[in-house]
Amino acid sequence: MTIKDLANQTGYSLGTVSRVLNNQPNVSEKARKAIMEAAEACGFQLNTTAQQLKQTRSQNIIVLMKGTSNQLFASLMETIQNRMISSPYHIVADYMDEDGNEVLRAIQLCREKKPRGILFIGGNQRHFEESFDRINVPCVLVTNDASALPFQNLSSVCSNDDLAVRELMEGLIRMGHRKIAVIGGDRQISDTTRRRLQGCIAAFQDHGIDFDPDRDYEAVRFSSGDGYKAAETLLKRNRDYTAIFCMADVMAMGAIRALADHGLRVPEDVSVVGFDGLPIGDFTVPRLATVSQSVKVLAQRSMELLLQGIEGSVTPVHEVVPATPLWRESAREIQ
Repeated sequence: MTIKDLANQTGYSLGTVSRVLNNQPNVSEKARKAIMEAAEACGFQLNTTAQQLKQTRSQNIIVLMKGTSNQLFASLMETIQNRMISSPYHIVADYMDEDGNEVLRAIQLCREKKPRGILFIGGNQRHFEESFDRINVPCVLVTNDASALPFQNLSSVCSNDDLAVRELMEGLIRMGHRKIAVIGGDRQISDTTRRRLQGCIAAFQDHGIDFDPDRDYEAVRFSSGDGYKAAETLLKRNRDYTAIFCMADVMAMGAIRALADHGLRVPEDVSVVGFDGLPIGDFTVPRLATVSQSVKVLAQRSMELLLQGIEGSVTPVHEVVPATPLWRESAREIQ
């Protein structure tokens, strides 16, 4: 007996019978029960070799991460993997340099892995504008906003980066800080960096704060080591900064270490604030003031939207998850 014979006997379509036999979702319990009973009664057996070939070609979901040292991305990946343990899909994690072209990499992976869908963790809008039309599987861009892009197979879930950072800077200014340095990524490559820097500059302009991006901004990779190097560079300028904003918690941890190595105390001499709200910030000395965003919500909503796309939804969805300042020991009021 073939799968076509089983479809004729039960009255269900080939697609429905195939989903039941391969234990896939989006089938009613009534149909599942009828098809499985008919298959058992007829002694039907799947060709397991063919089934395995099909699954390796069609059950992959690629999670493509830009940056190998970004702890937020690692937390997102862990949450995604836990969410998908009981699903019929196989997660394929792919790590790339944060300066690389994620869309061209995804095009290559589509040829090699034949994925059902792709999660982009981090991305550059220009790369999507140039090449994304060559990708035809459902995709979700995580931590970046894709609402301005015209693609029907691309959704997005991100935080309100610019507004959250603007609120963070407003808080520092209320504490009396007027000489504020910023450590972040490459403004030409990172959309996240651009949005967060926009939030900084908007707050500075509102309060007449003297801020020159060429002087008071250091562009480095999203890692503790690079945060350390950037803080050292800022200290050499002898600007007497009273606060440093780092666009990632891992950068802030490196900056705190650099300040300590130069005999400066946090927050007594220099306040340091980050962005991400990673759990490790609870255990740094001092506890890290930061912008807290929900890793769980970002990861879960991204996977839900991707699965909706895989299962037939053709309408892109773009969601913004609120992020808010979390004031802790590494920031203090000055006179």
